[in-house]
Amino acid sequence: MKSLLRWILKQWRLWLGIGISVFFLGLALRGLKLGEVWATMRSANYLWLIPSVAIYFCAVWARTWRWDYMLRPLKHVPVRRLFPVVVIGYMGNNVYPFRAGELLRSYVLRQQEGITFSASIATVIVERVFDGLVMLLFVFVALPFTPIPGDNGDIRRMVIVASVLFFTALVIFFALAAMPERFFALAAWVGKRLMPERISTPLLGFLARFLTGLESLRSFRNVLMIFLTSVVIWLLETVKYWFVMHAFSFEVSFFALMLMNGIVNLATTLPSAPGYVGTFDTPGITVLTLYGIEKNIATAYTLVLHAALWLPVTLLGLYYMLTFGLTWSDFGAAMKASEREAVS
Repeated sequence: MKSLLRWILKQWRLWLGIGISVFFLGLALRGLKLGEVWATMRSANYLWLIPSVAIYFCAVWARTWRWDYMLRPLKHVPVRRLFPVVVIGYMGNNVYPFRAGELLRSYVLRQQEGITFSASIATVIVERVFDGLVMLLFVFVALPFTPIPGDNGDIRRMVIVASVLFFTALVIFFALAAMPERFFALAAWVGKRLMPERISTPLLGFLARFLTGLESLRSFRNVLMIFLTSVVIWLLETVKYWFVMHAFSFEVSFFALMLMNGIVNLATTLPSAPGYVGTFDTPGITVLTLYGIEKNIATAYTLVLHAALWLPVTLLGLYYMLTFGLTWSDFGAAMKASEREAVS
């Protein structure tokens, strides 16, 4: 019994994610007629998934180029070599909770290209900040063109909170990138007085490598390129939403899909079960029903869209994982090795 309790406590992040997913799924299933959802899914024209998957991988390629651009101050890795690493990372996000794939792709990058985990994870975090800002931009741009009928204010409150968090994070990263020596000196001064040397020394080593990973933010041109590439990435993903919509018997504007994309991906920043179960589906269904789409149709569309986003990149990630000689046991080893490298 004690060993079981220790295991449960050790896996608290997984249980937290599952709990949040169950909560969101409960909201989605309330008042839902599963028979009608299944009938709608059966009647869909799945030929539209072919261009949707193609355009999604164009977005993944654009993500790879963006990461290559951010890594260039550390090492130039050709996009063709970096693409499998990115796909493995997204597969990891789909099969592990808490976006563990982000750690995994930094680990694989270290194994393949020799770039330190700390520096590459800094670029990954900056990516997520820019993605969040673009999601907010989509919401701000879409709302005036396609206002939500009867919006009760929940979406606006979520946007306000997310705006504060992402803009604060961006300001912090810009400050760290602009004054790395001063910040490191301050951290060293604090560490020397508040922590024993055996703790402060590895932490300062991690910080030094992390600050190196922020070098791409020290140029306005770099920041502009990262931002514009992020916009292109998420526009391509919205086009995927548009293609999948044509498989079903409803239609909303492209701006409405931009809004849905923004809100859904802001929601997936919350902890969840692997594959963003619940945190992806419930916000998407909610947005469509606010636009007057019948809930069973909105649910069928969102589930198919989720599967079309999840399955292709996961299968390709498995292929690349086997190509690199990785096994399932290597996932846990990758997380532990990343933690060791972070404090070494």
